[in-house]
Amino acid sequence: MTEHRPESWRRLLAVTTAALTASAGVALAAQSPAAAAPKPPPLSTPWTGQVSTTNPLPEYPRPQLTRPDWQSLNGTWQFAGAANINTPPVGTTLGEEVLVPYPIESALSGIMRHEDYMYYRRTFTVPAAWAGRNVQLNFGAVDWQSKVWVNGTLLGTHEGGYDKFSYDVTSALRAGSNEIIVGVWDPTNNQDIPVGKQRTNRGGIWYTPSSGIWQTVWLEPTTAQRITRLDTTPNVAAGGLDLVVQGTQAGASVTAQVLNGSTVVGTASGTVGSSFRVPVPNARLWSPDDPFLYTLRVTMAGGDAVGGYFGMRSLGKAMLGGVLRPTLNGKFVFQLGTLDQGYWPDGISTAPTDAALAFDLEQQKALGFNMVRKHIKVESDRWFYHADRLGLMVWQDMPALASGREPSTVGRQRFEKELKEMIDEHKGITSIVQWVPFNEGWGEYDAGRIADLVKGWDPTRLVNHNSGSNCCDSDPDPGNGDVIDDHMYVGPGITRAPSATRIAVNGEYGGLGLRVSGHEWPTSGKFAYEWLPDSTALTNRYVQITGKLVDLINGNGLSGSVYTEPTDVEEELNGFFTYDRQIRKMDFARVREVNLRVLGAANGTTLSTNKLASLRVTTPGYTNRYLRHRDGAARTDVVSTTSTTTDRQDATFSVRPGLSNSSCYSFESRNFPGRYLRHRAYRVYSETNTGGTFTADATFCARPGLSGGGTSLEASNMPGYFMRHRAEEVWMDANTGGTFNDDATWAISAPLWRSGADLPIGQTRSFKVTTPGYDTRYLRHRDNLARTDVITTTSPATDRADATFTVRAGFADTSCYSFESVNFPGQYLRHANYRLQKSPNDNTTTFQQDATFCAQPPQNGGTGNISLESFNYPGYYWRHYAEAVYIATNGGGNTWDTPTSYIPDTTWNSTNPLG
Repeated sequence: MTEHRPESWRRLLAVTTAALTASAGVALAAQSPAAAAPKPPPLSTPWTGQVSTTNPLPEYPRPQLTRPDWQSLNGTWQFAGAANINTPPVGTTLGEEVLVPYPIESALSGIMRHEDYMYYRRTFTVPAAWAGRNVQLNFGAVDWQSKVWVNGTLLGTHEGGYDKFSYDVTSALRAGSNEIIVGVWDPTNNQDIPVGKQRTNRGGIWYTPSSGIWQTVWLEPTTAQRITRLDTTPNVAAGGLDLVVQGTQAGASVTAQVLNGSTVVGTASGTVGSSFRVPVPNARLWSPDDPFLYTLRVTMAGGDAVGGYFGMRSLGKAMLGGVLRPTLNGKFVFQLGTLDQGYWPDGISTAPTDAALAFDLEQQKALGFNMVRKHIKVESDRWFYHADRLGLMVWQDMPALASGREPSTVGRQRFEKELKEMIDEHKGITSIVQWVPFNEGWGEYDAGRIADLVKGWDPTRLVNHNSGSNCCDSDPDPGNGDVIDDHMYVGPGITRAPSATRIAVNGEYGGLGLRVSGHEWPTSGKFAYEWLPDSTALTNRYVQITGKLVDLINGNGLSGSVYTEPTDVEEELNGFFTYDRQIRKMDFARVREVNLRVLGAANGTTLSTNKLASLRVTTPGYTNRYLRHRDGAARTDVVSTTSTTTDRQDATFSVRPGLSNSSCYSFESRNFPGRYLRHRAYRVYSETNTGGTFTADATFCARPGLSGGGTSLEASNMPGYFMRHRAEEVWMDANTGGTFNDDATWAISAPLWRSGADLPIGQTRSFKVTTPGYDTRYLRHRDNLARTDVITTTSPATDRADATFTVRAGFADTSCYSFESVNFPGQYLRHANYRLQKSPNDNTTTFQQDATFCAQPPQNGGTGNISLESFNYPGYYWRHYAEAVYIATNGGGNTWDTPTSYIPDTTWNSTNPLG
């Protein structure tokens, strides 16, 4: 049987398909004066020259609520600055021309300056084919307050720079030419309004304002009563889409159809304003790996019909592998993202073309990211559609009130009104997984109440009350919401562990900078969190710091990260691309490789090799137990950082490439080098290589945690058999049901014993340089600063004492070490601003961490040699450079991080004391 659909449905299907494929037909042309002339931008993007001066951004602007007929009003308008917006220039030709919808500060607008008050004016003619229908005038966004007149009739006043609004202009229309005037007041940060990063006094991390009309303006014909919004909530557990059709006639009957391509898979009816469920049987779930979208068709009694789309997916949080994790479709998916500012050198807040808008997201997906944090800006509907179709999860920030001052009562009212508008208008966006009301405390107030408010408005998504609540202007953490979010530059890192109710994320890290002559915003004051000299060094540094996410995921419960940033923005030079999108600043293949390695660590398949780790039980009720060897047999015991040295070392292993298969892993005993975990007669032991099947028995392949988080370890030579704990013992078992999945899932966590090499506690030692040509020099303190000098047994007693230290158990962790000066008792080596120096113990947490160093096997090898790693700056080692001694990382942004001679420079010979 062939289903009959009226012509209006076929036309609706056509326009919806066009809107969703980003190749929509050009809208009907409207009357316009001669084309405005964009000005040359400070930097041109590949799309600057593609901007149409008669029909810019011609794509259908609203993919979530499509209708077949529409007319774009983008293009040339008349323009004038003003003293206020209370006296519209009806019938008056204005002195300038502006290209809508580019903000007036942009070069593409043709104005390229800021005005607090302004008027726009143009004429249009309603197509004859629309006769008998109502006409809607739609604005994508106008920053900040606007008044709209049609033929001298004031239609209304709107406040809010980031939300959509519409007017039914039918009663104000006349035959033939019609005049539209838009008055705008935009005080930017001079009033308490949500402003994001816009500043009239721009510079550094604050950007050029984006005033006036900055998203598409268009007309569309509708029935008298119409649908105004589709609120879609996928309900995977119930097998359907929960839909609320918003409209002008509450209670009117509506019918919804869900389509997979052109095939209807579910139909249901309901009423405007009430939730009803449309079945989606055997749903194909949306994810970054498979961003499948269904088509939606809705009709309302009275004739209105609209199209849309949605993805079926579930969001939540769950205790997986003993750690609270965010879930997508019931599984932990690490949210690996970028800090996307959404600024352009030619269009400021408006991308020059739709292809440009999609480009940034397409590049981020190609780099291996699966998430984007839209940073204190709200984009156009088409941006969200691109995120939906590409499979990029979105953290959506609320544009902040101005920082550095307490918001006024009216400012708070405006903030909460616009916050609710943002959430209401984007409930149907599949890719949004998290709301972020505040950032680093900018304009923050009542954060606990606001987080609860947002959760009440949308209980389906996670709420991050304040990204970067560990820093800057942040108020005390109220402890609610779903997320603990630390910022750490350069990082990555977190200062707080996940809790029973909140996941832990690193909401900003990175900010690595590289200057590219000819592709920089033409102002002074260039900014980055760390400068690198060239593309190779920048790539090396990105790979190095992002690789640390592996250990943070496994050892610290990290569930998401945000790298600063996709592109340079004005003075900020932290991007993968230059601001003009012309130059790739890193080796993108290497960026993608490390990003995929991070995602592999999160799904349990990638472990860091040649590093220490402990294997924690994840079975509920037993998560304080660790796998350890005792008397040769593996078992699980309660072990902590206060346990005995033997227990902590027994429960610590060096993760090695698999002895029989380098794509899998082997686990070498920390305190019995050469002994490995292996299975024998299904039981797991710690043994030395006995030949025969030993290397295969001692090789385990990492699989996604069977319980939904962590890692499961499958025997390389017994497929289907996994390492599991059973009555305190550790065995290789096939799935026996019951608690097997939990018992066979391990958290590969931070090592209980952090030093991979030993020093004698309580004894005095000196540390000799091993770099060829400098091996007569020793580490010593002089004028409180650490340096290296040539010292011998015949040197003055002071020099020899300065180069002698008593080895103590580490202040911050007793599995590491602190080094006390022998001639200044109570003073210890610590780092400050990367320089190693001698300071008295002030008993602060900062000092105790700065003065703790973990001994590791020597980077350059050699008997009696050692390398000393900073406790609180993992990956940074004692390194001598130009006589001074620093904590340094290979290829970092500081002068003393140079890779040249790094390996020998960070290798020291632990000798008998000189003094």
